[in-house]
Amino acid sequence: MKTATKHSSRREFLKTSSGVALFIGVSGILPQLVSCKKTDKVRAQLAKHELTAWVRITEEGEITIYNPAAEMGQGSMTSLPVLFAEEMDADWSKVKVEFSPQEVEIYGSEGWAPGSKLMFTVGSRTTKSNYPVMRKAGAQARHVLMYSAAKHWNVPISELTTANSNVIHEPTHRELSYGALVPFLKMPDILPDFTEDQYKNPKDYKLVGKRIPRTEIPVKVNGTAQFAIDIRLPNMVYGVLERGNLHGSQPTLNNQTEILALEGVLKVIPFDYAIGITATTLEAALNAKKRLKIDWSESQATGYNSQEIYHDYEKIADSKKNGKIITEQGDVKKAMRTAAKTYRTDFKNDYVYHAQMEPLNAVIQVSAYFNSAEVWVGSQQGTDTKLGVPKLLNIAPENVNVHLQYLGGGFGRRSMNDFVEECALLAKEMAPRPVKLIWTREDDVTHGAFRPLTLQRLTASTDKDGAITGLSHFVIGDGGNLVASGIKNHHYNIPNQWAEWRETSHGVRLKHWRSVGHGTNKFAIECLLDEIAMDQGADPIELRRKLMVKSPRALATLEKATEISDWNGPEKAGRAKGVAFAEHGSLGTGVCEISVDQKTGKIKVHRFWVALDAGVIVQPDNVKAQMEGGLIMGMSSVLKEQITIVDGRVQQSNFDDYQLLRMEDIPESIETALIPSTSIPEGVGETATPLVACAIANAFLRLTGKPLRHLPFTPERVLAVLNG
Repeated sequence: MKTATKHSSRREFLKTSSGVALFIGVSGILPQLVSCKKTDKVRAQLAKHELTAWVRITEEGEITIYNPAAEMGQGSMTSLPVLFAEEMDADWSKVKVEFSPQEVEIYGSEGWAPGSKLMFTVGSRTTKSNYPVMRKAGAQARHVLMYSAAKHWNVPISELTTANSNVIHEPTHRELSYGALVPFLKMPDILPDFTEDQYKNPKDYKLVGKRIPRTEIPVKVNGTAQFAIDIRLPNMVYGVLERGNLHGSQPTLNNQTEILALEGVLKVIPFDYAIGITATTLEAALNAKKRLKIDWSESQATGYNSQEIYHDYEKIADSKKNGKIITEQGDVKKAMRTAAKTYRTDFKNDYVYHAQMEPLNAVIQVSAYFNSAEVWVGSQQGTDTKLGVPKLLNIAPENVNVHLQYLGGGFGRRSMNDFVEECALLAKEMAPRPVKLIWTREDDVTHGAFRPLTLQRLTASTDKDGAITGLSHFVIGDGGNLVASGIKNHHYNIPNQWAEWRETSHGVRLKHWRSVGHGTNKFAIECLLDEIAMDQGADPIELRRKLMVKSPRALATLEKATEISDWNGPEKAGRAKGVAFAEHGSLGTGVCEISVDQKTGKIKVHRFWVALDAGVIVQPDNVKAQMEGGLIMGMSSVLKEQITIVDGRVQQSNFDDYQLLRMEDIPESIETALIPSTSIPEGVGETATPLVACAIANAFLRLTGKPLRHLPFTPERVLAVLNG
């Protein structure tokens, strides 16, 4: 295991680093040059501005670019620095990448609210939100280097060009490397406020859109990559919590004296919902946890049975209860009254667990005077880049230093900082000794924060020609945006639409799960379309062509998917293809080919094709990898994964009873076609996953003539449909 090295503060870094840091101010992207050897000038700059570095250049020409996003396998440690390096004209072979400090004022990108900033690696927003920031910063860094060379050579800057970390003066055949320019760097009085036409022409790209190996892969392959779970600090102790499997229940510990007498146990720390233990070793902490004798109170979840609740949800859908309006377009009631035919269908989905590979963990050290804290964690960050620690411990935010580590899977779970807050409270009790908190897999399954369970009632109207004139969509479930996102049909020309969320709550912990509400809502919408097509004897592709008449980019993905999947070609015996469209930033159409074992009810996905419009593609290979990963995760959740609750208690506990997709179930092939675009990059991490449920269900419908309407499609449910 790795040993954590001492982390310098930003001020220490600036005073001791060699070379030059290009600074970006809080008021905008305004690089300011400070020679790191000139300590007095550094101090003067820091006194005048709260600044930090985006990039560092040494006299040897080494370039360090700082990545503001979490890296959980999605490639941010490459895609964002590539944007910077492209506009800077940097020699990529000399570039290193490090995590930036977790300082939103400096490193934040545009948030969801106007004028806000976030460091939040969620919602497929990372590349899109940082695209203008990284390009502009890189272009301004290049301008500073050219300006400095012009002054050094006493030539007009207009005569200079750059290439591969060199400034070139063609009239005199002179050139200087960026490293050689470090002693001569000067800051212009005014920096250009670059416009789109002043950035590099895409035809001249050397990095963006090319095959660039990801920067963090070598250390992940050779085992030197440091995740939070690898952190070891001197005098460190371990913490665990027993949280039970009845969400919201409060514990009463009956054998505290016995637990404290166990070898290695240091403290027993009660929480409102758990009992915490700190010990000298993880083994001692886990041993003590097994011996806890706890009486658990009842909670809101007591008596709740997840597989029986759908009957209640149907009654809510039938009722006149008013919910929150999500979409209101045209006159749906009139469309239903004047329809030649209407279709009404209910769709259901069970709870799903995140199943991230690395168990939740954090290491926190609180100072002896309780006025500062160091945090080592793999986090998707959040609206508070200090992850709630300052408020919880009453420590000034500037005295909390978060050392972001690689994440062993996120999927939305690590955008929730409950595990960080738990570690902070344990660390406060043990100060100044550092505490490592580890959740076991059983902790994470039984006390998980799940993708919500929902029932969705959809009603569609068609005219005499079979065109869809209206769509009504009711979602019944808990979680607000967790269940209500992905309902708006921006790319379908349906003139009258109504969507409404009717809230329920059972005290079960919930959280964003990859693609949030898109996975379940697109399942319902896309499956209803195919059921309409089958009833009308229409081709599902043709039905979507008509709906996409006013959305040419969406239509282009449909046409490409049709082409690469050979939709109209002959089917193999016992197989059928299904289609689905989804948007989650990027636009994608997916087609899958399946077969079904009529005896066991097992669905086998043989091939999957996706056509994707994600705007400018920064890393083509990585985009394809993201699509493949999203599809496979989607297949796992659609065919296998299921959390059930009986009398309020989570029934699953580990991967023996929470089933995941196995290697034998992986498709024979996955093909992704990337559609060229000059639009701003869109997220790709959450576009593939919502395609899976509806594409599989639609293929099943074509193969058997029977619909699948309840996720997951377990063999038992499939057999019930086949035999029903």
